[in-house]
Amino acid sequence: MTPFRTARPTATATTTALAVCAALATLVAAAPAPAAPLAPAARPDGPGPLPAVTPRAETATLYDDEQGGNANADDPAIWRNPAAPDDSLVIATAKEGGLRVYGLDARLVQSLPAPPAPGPDNAPGRFNNVDLVHGLRLSPGGTADLAVTSDRGHDRLRIHRIDPSRQGGPLTDVTDPAAPRVFSADQDEVDEQTTAYGLATWTDRRSGRSYALASRRNRTSVALLELLPTRSGTVTYRKVRSLDLPSAFRLPDGTSWTPCGEPGELPQVEGMAVDPADGTLYAGQEDVGIWRIPADLRGKPVLVDKVREYGVPGTYDEESEECAPGEDPGFGGTRISADVEGLTLLPGRNGDRYLLASSQGDDTFAAYARRTGRENGTGRENRALPVYAGGFRVTAASATLDGSEVCDGAAVESEPLGSRYPGGLLVVQDGSATPAQDGREATGFKFVDLRKVRGALGLTSTGG
Repeated sequence: MTPFRTARPTATATTTALAVCAALATLVAAAPAPAAPLAPAARPDGPGPLPAVTPRAETATLYDDEQGGNANADDPAIWRNPAAPDDSLVIATAKEGGLRVYGLDARLVQSLPAPPAPGPDNAPGRFNNVDLVHGLRLSPGGTADLAVTSDRGHDRLRIHRIDPSRQGGPLTDVTDPAAPRVFSADQDEVDEQTTAYGLATWTDRRSGRSYALASRRNRTSVALLELLPTRSGTVTYRKVRSLDLPSAFRLPDGTSWTPCGEPGELPQVEGMAVDPADGTLYAGQEDVGIWRIPADLRGKPVLVDKVREYGVPGTYDEESEECAPGEDPGFGGTRISADVEGLTLLPGRNGDRYLLASSQGDDTFAAYARRTGRENGTGRENRALPVYAGGFRVTAASATLDGSEVCDGAAVESEPLGSRYPGGLLVVQDGSATPAQDGREATGFKFVDLRKVRGALGLTSTGG
């Protein structure tokens, strides 16, 4: 999450603005001048609060202080064990606390530290986002599933091999020692910490090549990095190309708007997900909205939906390190509030998929229908933009099992995960875990039965 943002709207004001989509709306929005957002859609039974789902389990609380090892929960990925689904794993970042691996019971399986700082005046490793690559061919050793992580502290990718039978824990670091920095030219640039931040992986079905897409902290850049096995069994990468999203936007009244932030900071991307069916990248520019981009970064970005705060002027206050919002001109969206964060894809039936987005500003999740089936039997692929399909909250299951607030990251696994989650699993970060100890920043991850999410979105009875 970004430490500098406009004030959050109240939950009452925002939930009444969210609704289930009753008709297909067409979006046309492209950089650098996005078009108007989706037209508001009414719930069939009128406005009302979003449905709530409750978690089934939660991980132990992480604390972002010296006593807690500076561990701060951020982003999860779910690895399904095809041979023993009950033994599947959740791999999650804890920033300076490194990586955590959990079983489906949310208990810790393995903890890996982030790499140390290269010198006394340099930043230590800081694992920000994580995603998975399946079946990458290593030499020697055959194929392997990998967890790929953005190391914001060192401006590098870290790659871990997943082997559930390995003694000492399922993850082994196979990052090549010579792996290059992602964005920085030297250590001085790394120390400025405009480094690798958000991350998503993608395997091109046509070529079979695997990639990571990394965003840059406090900048609008996204880089495409090809993952390359080495002869020694490690994995490195090379930058193929990069793309810069807009940092300034032309509003309908003819004025130009840039999201408010600390001087020198541009509106960054963090949450990202790639639809493997057609190689489409969805990228959440935190204070702007959700972009649709070809994952090879060759095409034109399209703004799918905007945050409510889009177009709101702000004044940065150095003393409070916050932005004071001005008058809302009314050019923003109606469904997500800044920051828009963790993005993940929920597969449906008949080729339909749903993009889930964490609306961090009002503690909700928005779902967008992503239909790519054939149109009217013509054989032409339906390239319609995602359409809002509903939303939900993750709320407390009991006095000791709370919900998710200011959520940073999310991950979905729709395949059966044994007896615990036969209908699949949603894992979400909780940016305000309770009960928390006084004065300590407490975070964690919540495990939600995916059947509850489908039910909340009305997908169970509609074939989704």
